Amino acid sequence: MCAYVLVAEDDVKQAELVRRYLEREGHSVLVVHDGRSAIDEARRREPDLVVLDVMMPKADGLDVCRVIRAESDVPVLMLTARATEDDLLVGLDLGADDYVTKPYSPRELMARVRTLLRRVRRSPDPEETLKVGDLLVDSARHRVSVAGSPVDCTPAEFRILETLAAQPERVFTRKQLLEEVHGFDRFITRRTVDVHMLNLRKKIEPDPRRPTRILTVYGVGYKLTDGSG
Repeated sequence: MCAYVLVAEDDVKQAELVRRYLEREGHSVLVVHDGRSAIDEARRREPDLVVLDVMMPKADGLDVCRVIRAESDVPVLMLTARATEDDLLVGLDLGADDYVTKPYSPRELMARVRTLLRRVRRSPDPEETLKVGDLLVDSARHRVSVAGSPVDCTPAEFRILETLAAQPERVFTRKQLLEEVHGFDRFITRRTVDVHMLNLRKKIEPDPRRPTRILTVYGVGYKLTDGSG
């Protein structure tokens, strides 16, 4: 599972530590120390994974994540000293796939890297297209459309929608959806799923304030329907 990883971290010692651990696992690594360079390098050669510090000069990690997500579905793992729930949700709302809060253990970081790369590189059935009403989820091509119109989804949003569409009408708990997208994380909370659902509703619902596709089952979680009723 060797990959090309772009590491954007302004702390030189911290960046070197991350580089050493990534290279020890066989990955090719490029390190940059500011947000502008991170954007430039991500455009020059699209990485398989971006490890992105939040606090950086020239452009902070949130701005970098916003630009990368607008142009690519490459997984983004953010590093941050901000451990509050609201700070984490801001990054997820911008399309980050996972967070590691500082200080962190290199072993935990590598576990997150492996999890993200494994999920991105899952090999779906090339013929598998999930259809729920006029919603299509194309696993092989990582595409979503509603009534023939394409819908841009972040990797995390896509995984949630793919999970729901594989079993329409089944109610998934927030915990189940959270584990599907983020795996284990003592800092990520179930409210994270609500943020993803809010964003998905904006993208696939005729009226996000009165959803007919992604329904809340109060006290339990969410389910996907064909939108007919």
